[in-house]
Amino acid sequence: MVTSNAELIDKITGLKRERKAVILTHNYQLAEIQDIADFVGDSLGLSQSAARTGAEVIVFCGVHFMAETAAILCPDKTVLLPDLNAGCPMADMITADGLRRMKEEIPGASVVCYVNTTAEVKAESDICCTSANAVKVVESLANDDIIFVPDQYLGHYVQTKTAKRLHLWPGYCSTHVRIQPEDILELKKEYPRARVMVHPECRPEVIALADEVLSTGGMCTYAQRPEVTEMIVGTEIGIIHRLKKENPGKRFIPVSEQAICPNMKLITLEKVLWSLEAMAPEVRVAEDIRLKAKAAVDRMLEVT
Repeated sequence: MVTSNAELIDKITGLKRERKAVILTHNYQLAEIQDIADFVGDSLGLSQSAARTGAEVIVFCGVHFMAETAAILCPDKTVLLPDLNAGCPMADMITADGLRRMKEEIPGASVVCYVNTTAEVKAESDICCTSANAVKVVESLANDDIIFVPDQYLGHYVQTKTAKRLHLWPGYCSTHVRIQPEDILELKKEYPRARVMVHPECRPEVIALADEVLSTGGMCTYAQRPEVTEMIVGTEIGIIHRLKKENPGKRFIPVSEQAICPNMKLITLEKVLWSLEAMAPEVRVAEDIRLKAKAAVDRMLEVT
C-alpha cells in the first residue's frame, strides 16, 4: 500500500516511463501535481507541447475541455484525464445547439470561440482564441460582426480593444467572478508598490483597476521582469505556486483566497497513479468533430 507522496511519485515516474507517457499540468492545479509535470502551462500551450513530443500517452491534469483539445491536436496519442468529474462550468454554459441558434439569429457573423469550450462547440466555430490572443484573432477577421462565445467578460475586454461588433454569449468563469474590485482596492492600500495583474475573465470593474491584463502564461512571463518585484495576482490561486517557484524572492499576493476552481483541485497524485495503472479514463473526440474543431484551432494558429 502506498502511504506517502514520495512513494506515489516514485510509482508515477516508473509507470510514466513504462507507458511512454507525458504529464501535462495546468497552472491552476495543486502544487504537488505541478511539481510532477513534464510541462506546466495554459491549456492550448500544453497540448501543443504534447504534440511535439514522442509520448504515446498524455495524462492531462486539468479539466475536460483541455483533455479534449489534446485529443484534437494529438489523434495518435492516448489522452487520459485522471478525474472525469473535472469539468469547466463556463464551457458547460454553451452547447453546439445553443451556438447554432445564435448563428441563425445573427446570420453572416463570424464565430470566435474561446478555447474553453467543448470540441462540439469548436466544430461549430470559424476560429478559436485564447485569452492571450483573443484581440488579435478578432482583429484578423474580415467580418465586422463577430459572435464571441462563451465568456462575456473576456468578450467585453476584447470589445474595448476593437471597433468590430461583438455579440456576446452570457457565459462567465465562476472562479474569476469571485474577484471583486474592493479586494483589489484594499490590497493596493496595503501594498502600494505592487503591480496589479488580472486575468481578462475578470469583471470589467476589476480589469479597470489593473496595471496589466494577462493570460496565465502572460502573468508568468510578466513576473520574470527584473523591475517587477511585488504583484497582486487576480486569477485562480493555483498559479501562485508556479510564480513563487520561478521567481524566488519576489512577492505574490492573491487578490482573493476565494478564487479557487474546485474542478481544478479534483486531480490528486493518487488519481494520476490510478489513471496510469488503468490507462483510464480516456478522453476521445469523434473524428468528424475532431477535424472540424481542429480547423478552428489551426486557423487561430495561422493568425498568431
